[in-house]
Amino acid sequence: MSDVVPAGVATVATPAEDQPSEPALSFYALTYLEEGDEVTVGRPDAGIFVVLPADGAALLRRLAEGMTCADAANWYAAEYGESVDVADFVAGLDELGFVRHEGDEAMAADPVRWMRLGHIIFSPAAGVLYAALLIGCLIAMLRTPALAPSYHNLFFTTYMSVLMMVVLAGQLPLILLHEAAHALAGRRLGLRSKLSIGRRFYYVVFQTTMDGLVGVPRRQRYLPMLAGMLADIAVFASLTLFAEAARGHGTTFSSAGAIALALAYTTLLRLAWQFWFFLQTDIYFAVVTVLGCVDLQTTAKQLLRNTLNRMLGREAPYDPATWHPRDYATARWYSVLMVAGYAFSIVTLLLGLVPAAMHVFGTALHRFDGSAAQGNTGLLDSVVFLCLGVGELFVAVFLGFRERRLQRSRSYPIAGSSLP
Repeated sequence: MSDVVPAGVATVATPAEDQPSEPALSFYALTYLEEGDEVTVGRPDAGIFVVLPADGAALLRRLAEGMTCADAANWYAAEYGESVDVADFVAGLDELGFVRHEGDEAMAADPVRWMRLGHIIFSPAAGVLYAALLIGCLIAMLRTPALAPSYHNLFFTTYMSVLMMVVLAGQLPLILLHEAAHALAGRRLGLRSKLSIGRRFYYVVFQTTMDGLVGVPRRQRYLPMLAGMLADIAVFASLTLFAEAARGHGTTFSSAGAIALALAYTTLLRLAWQFWFFLQTDIYFAVVTVLGCVDLQTTAKQLLRNTLNRMLGREAPYDPATWHPRDYATARWYSVLMVAGYAFSIVTLLLGLVPAAMHVFGTALHRFDGSAAQGNTGLLDSVVFLCLGVGELFVAVFLGFRERRLQRSRSYPIAGSSLP
């Protein structure tokens, strides 16, 4: 239909080349990691990453190269034979923080420290030394069976408060060493990291977050994920060999050797805890990387919520269409394992930890009724032990409430180490 021009108004034709052109969008520096039919696109300076289908990543590339929205829409239609709402696509990119507006400046990219140390610690030569350390530990345990891990190694003193303080004081630097191994393995790849305190069910944990790990090739992610466990193995072997060296010629370990064996045993417990993958431990992240999942834990929880609502005759709150196909397929069996894992944890808590804790706390409280002739030393031991035990419980409760208030981070986490 032709335009209607009011009478008496003169019109002047404007050549097409004189029409104002659509400005091209400006983007921050982006990285692209192709994995099969998907591409992980990231903004490393802000630690923001998103998984896009191959055609979406290709469209983003064209826009980032300076193509206008209209030209990008035409290119997409010619390339893939269908239309796309580029404006809606750009709005999503803007919400992610990929689009750079006038006046915006990229975040200052400080140099990643400790990269050289990371290369040294995780070099092939260092790997040979770690293997020799482990072999030496195994040989020592075969020659001296008393070096083998046992819960008896924990009770190097009759004072419970001394036992708890020594284990806590000894394990804290070892846990930090576990997290430092994660961080150094990541910094070896140029990734930044941060350490925080969190909670896994009723466990208080330290955890390392490495921004950008999802943006490196999959085969390079395993070492940063498993570096903490490798450090735990090296620590266990070192403590065991130290106890052997401190034993002397007799069959009784010195005080230093007995404490080393106690710390070696608790280190082994922390290592075993990593296999509780349903708590998003190091093993969990390695497994989901092998399976090619994106956010398996969240998908499994939402799947369970939908199943429970259907069983109760209610509407499912989550749309399966929003889940990643690989997460959805894996969550069908992983959700069963997750429920079984939590059930096992609860049973362990009720049948194992609670009765043991009640017995230990009951023994400590028994000293206050005057029936146990423990003297002032025994009373002081009980007071310190109760304060430490109740204090750790309050920390777990506090972290639980804090997690409900904090929003989920967009960075890629590495599950941390549990406190003994």
